Amino acid sequence: MNRSLFDYFRLAPESFSLSITSPKKQSGEPGFFRFTPQLPCFGKCESGVATAFLASGELDAFPHIRSNRQEIWLPFDFDEVINNLRLEHYRPSADASKKSLSRELVRRSYYFFRAVFPVFVRRQMQKIYFRDWKNLPFPSWPVDFTVDDLHRELLRLSMEKLGIEKVPFIWFWPNGAPNCVIMTHDVETAAGRDFTSTHIDIDASYGIRGSFQAVPEKRYEVPDDYVRMIRSRGCEFNVHDLNHDGHLYRERKEFLRRAAKINAYIQKFNCDGFRSGAMYRNQDWYDAFEFSYDMSVPNVAHLEPLRGGCCTAMPYFIGNIVELPLTCTQDYSLFHILNDYSIDLWKRQIGLLKERNALISFITHPDYLIEKRARNTYTQLLAYLRQMIETEGSWSPLPGEVNRWWRSRSQMKLVRNGDAWSIEGPDSARAKVAYAVIEDGRLAYQLS
Repeated sequence: MNRSLFDYFRLAPESFSLSITSPKKQSGEPGFFRFTPQLPCFGKCESGVATAFLASGELDAFPHIRSNRQEIWLPFDFDEVINNLRLEHYRPSADASKKSLSRELVRRSYYFFRAVFPVFVRRQMQKIYFRDWKNLPFPSWPVDFTVDDLHRELLRLSMEKLGIEKVPFIWFWPNGAPNCVIMTHDVETAAGRDFTSTHIDIDASYGIRGSFQAVPEKRYEVPDDYVRMIRSRGCEFNVHDLNHDGHLYRERKEFLRRAAKINAYIQKFNCDGFRSGAMYRNQDWYDAFEFSYDMSVPNVAHLEPLRGGCCTAMPYFIGNIVELPLTCTQDYSLFHILNDYSIDLWKRQIGLLKERNALISFITHPDYLIEKRARNTYTQLLAYLRQMIETEGSWSPLPGEVNRWWRSRSQMKLVRNGDAWSIEGPDSARAKVAYAVIEDGRLAYQLS
């Protein structure tokens, strides 16, 4: 059985006897192609690849798939494609363009002069930097499900070839919850730090708990009583970058020095989670980190300084680190880049994520919610989420709880008991058996 497919759904090998194979070695450079006309991929493929995403439409690998009742042969490595998308390996080809190099120069200049620029000047620079965001073809805005849809389509195709109507798997969330909602808060300045207690009060009035990520060096002091206050209120405390200067991943040697200091702060504060400043990231370097989970990778990064995105709305592993991707637009981007003080975009993203039983994750900042207009918009979001949680049964944990659940789920297995299935493994009492079924030619889910 394909490793990625098994891990994504937590399938039972004995319920799924089809072998999925691909070429062992392929020559040439990776590029863009399609699994079906609607599903983009990035990797090596025997049926051809394109260097540019927009040129991939004519390179459909589906007609080149061969199959029988025992095997499906793909002209590409499915695991490699999934990793390339999640880890954003498709980005370097785009970053080599003159436009991307120009944006990098602007980004470095911005951080060099940031301390002396007035706020209104910084925001105008940001709007110029992001002026082309609507024209980015990939990942898909406002939520990209490419990785999730690739898994669904491969499972559907496999079931079709086997002639079976349903396949059991371990449901994504505990106790059969239809989706998962997490709220996280990045503390940018001393003003945001001092507003944290009020921010917690606002969240609590709607029954929401969140995590707070603080910058451990240079920007402001992080006293022990601040950390204790956050935890005593039922929230989580995590580390936010090192000094938030935009240079964490700029050069490997300096990164390793900073990563060691970040690891020391993780131990000092006895926390499990991390988020980099401005969502900068290089997932191939995460092996230097010692935290348990990360929240630095956007699903689609059209409005982030570093473009790209992991193309999935589900948690995933980067080595031994669980990644909880950002799936909804940041408050700062909404308010100050899009100049939108409604929750319409958030509601649109939530609706799409609910359809896929996905992770619905937010970043807001105490610093930006001090202002009354922004705070009013935020409380509208909280009211909307509260109603959804109460009426639809959405799971609303702290990020650390999602991390622990995803680790437990990765160790669970389905066991056949006569004509039924049960689940064994850590925390399996909260796990539910679900079934993938084909309805009108498409894959759907049913909880047992």
